[in-house]
Amino acid sequence: MMFPGVSLDTNVVAYAEGIDGSPRQVQALDLLSRLPRNTLNISIQVIGELYNVLTKRGVSREHARERSLYWKQFLTVLETSGELMETAVDLATDHRMRVWDALILAAAAEARCDLLLSEDFQDGFAWRGVTVVNPFAGKPHKMLAKLLRG
Repeated sequence: MMFPGVSLDTNVVAYAEGIDGSPRQVQALDLLSRLPRNTLNISIQVIGELYNVLTKRGVSREHARERSLYWKQFLTVLETSGELMETAVDLATDHRMRVWDALILAAAAEARCDLLLSEDFQDGFAWRGVTVVNPFAGKPHKMLAKLLRG
């Protein structure tokens, strides 16, 4: 079976790291363990945001660096370019979203991911072939449910 590309937003990775003693840590780790590793992507933006989230929560800079680099090694990294930033600015303008969120979505689209797992967007929002799915919603989106059953 061919699995779609899946990109992760910062909140999914941060929950997996257990920020704030998150009760969603178990849910995030379970989700990530059920998805084929070779389908998982993370934008360079998310790696930077994760570092910031961890340090703001009191994690030492050294440990935050270690954890950020772990995810960089664990997942396929989606790079950012000036052209991609321009696309993100247009997306943010057209859809009234934060430019940094738009950059994560634009990177997923450029990499031809099918899903972006995030709770920061409207569940089901689709743009350039990427559907945003909230993996923590009560009832899983049909695309995610199908992938997890596969």
